[in-house]
Amino acid sequence: MEGLRLNKYISDSGFCSRREADALIAQGRVTINGHTAQVGEKVPQGARVAVNGKTISQADTKVYLAVYKPVGIICTADPREPLNIVTYLNHKQRIFPIGRLDKDSEGLILMTSDGDIVNRVLRAQGNHEKEYQVRVDKPITPDFLRRMARGVPVLGQVTLPATIHKTGENAFTLILVQGLNRQIRRMCEYLGYTVTHLKRVRVMNIRLGRMQPGHYRDLTQEELSTLLATLEEGEAE
Repeated sequence: MEGLRLNKYISDSGFCSRREADALIAQGRVTINGHTAQVGEKVPQGARVAVNGKTISQADTKVYLAVYKPVGIICTADPREPLNIVTYLNHKQRIFPIGRLDKDSEGLILMTSDGDIVNRVLRAQGNHEKEYQVRVDKPITPDFLRRMARGVPVLGQVTLPATIHKTGENAFTLILVQGLNRQIRRMCEYLGYTVTHLKRVRVMNIRLGRMQPGHYRDLTQEELSTLLATLEEGEAE
């Protein structure tokens, strides 16, 4: 039986994404049965794969989680960061976040042991929606709503058109199809506003619902099937 490509073997183990696995392989940090592996190599059945000398194995079942990230927790798997979300959750399987949500924000982040889906979601950036509830430091004007919807300069580019609805004197919901670093905060700052509270309540078809900060749940089969189907549609375009 022909073995799996090494980068997929590593991603299926939950160690990291395929892209990160290729980087580790290229750096000479991965071995198969003791020999230094090469990018594109396949793993024979029963072989021992190690990263930095530590043996890894494929997980029996893949995990797909909806997580309510509290304010203060950082969306990284880097153990050098004491407030990293992986250590915070302390899940029995090795999992990592899909995308990011900044330290000062709260709400929905997806996490998984499936390195392949991480790459697929990241490749779909610009093609899937994320919904936020936002409060700012002063009353919202019609001009603010128009300019947020149309796009404003952020990090050397104009943000893509967004959907915005005012929900209170100082509050609104915003649906983005981008994920620029601290995008909403930067957009508001450009227009003279400061974000005082930001919560993500939806990623694609997955909703935060009534979850509480620090809690997580497995995606339902329907949620996962719809998510995968949406990604496949995006890849086919």
